[in-house]
Amino acid sequence: MENSNSLNVLLVEDNVLNQKLIFLNLSKFGYKIDIANNGKEAVDMVKLRRYNLIIMDLMMPVMDGLQATTEIRAYEKELSYATPIIGLTANTFDADREKCLAHGMDEYMAKPFELDLFNTLVKNLGITK
Repeated sequence: MENSNSLNVLLVEDNVLNQKLIFLNLSKFGYKIDIANNGKEAVDMVKLRRYNLIIMDLMMPVMDGLQATTEIRAYEKELSYATPIIGLTANTFDADREKCLAHGMDEYMAKPFELDLFNTLVKNLGITK
């Protein structure tokens, strides 16, 4: 079922339980979600498809979220656009938020995933279909 909230979202998360939780929360609202299991997969997927939003876990195998964001930003710079990226992590220290922003993420949220906070961030970032 399509609705006006339908966004193409790339969820980058290595934990299957977190993938399912976030997928179920967002799909209820009509979001179209692709899943990458690590940062390397995310970089490869961004090169194949344009997303309205990326939700990026920080701590992952193969390539972490900070490195993946840096590579995505370098790729997008050549194309003159920047997909909004929300960092997702279990760490809630101010230094972690600053690290996310310094690597090119637009916003940051702590786990566990909270739908209300996510919706607020999406609204504040001006993300639309």
